[in-house]
Amino acid sequence: MNIVIAGGHGKIALRLARLLADRGDTVLSLIRNPDHAGDVRAAGAGPIVCDLEKETAGRVAEELAGADAVVFAAGAGPGSGTARKDTVDRGASVLLADAAERAGVRRFVQISSMGAGSPPRAGTDEVWAAYVKAKGEAEDDLRARDLDWLILRPGRLTDDPGTGRVELRDGETGRGDVTRDDTAAVIAALLAAPAVNHRTLELIGGDVPVADAVAALT
Repeated sequence: MNIVIAGGHGKIALRLARLLADRGDTVLSLIRNPDHAGDVRAAGAGPIVCDLEKETAGRVAEELAGADAVVFAAGAGPGSGTARKDTVDRGASVLLADAAERAGVRRFVQISSMGAGSPPRAGTDEVWAAYVKAKGEAEDDLRARDLDWLILRPGRLTDDPGTGRVELRDGETGRGDVTRDDTAAVIAALLAAPAVNHRTLELIGGDVPVADAVAALT
């Protein structure tokens, strides 16, 4: 497969690129900072400098030409304020989906967040509330499109070594942690399961091998 990852220098994105490249897929990674190109190459992907906060959908569509699937793994990241939660976590996803439609790329996997689509709890930090709101609006935009979309909501992400075992559910899992290794492994497996689409999936650590968890969805 030919796969494009937006937010290609992110922790999940780099792990995902390694997994995809190791199994023989061709991976291109959209990055904002050209200084990150070396890390992307080391993960087995081809870096493309493309700032989704500044580019047009037409320009991004050129980079998606010939792709079989697109993964939205971008995020404003820690330390960013409420404004960038909207411009990246919502706006960049919307732009990428526009570009995918223009380029004829039907498969679109969006990494979202547990809690997206629900009102934040009373007393929630305003930046976290903005993040969850932006993710929820990005999900709503994607669901309204004629794409083979798939939304993945991981629980609290950790950098612990992956276990290869998860709980992946079309519905609520409840709160829990999940490693970035296992999250990347699930996305790689989902990209190889084209029948699994038009789903909003929740993911936490669990007892089911990744391959079995994805197979159960079909």
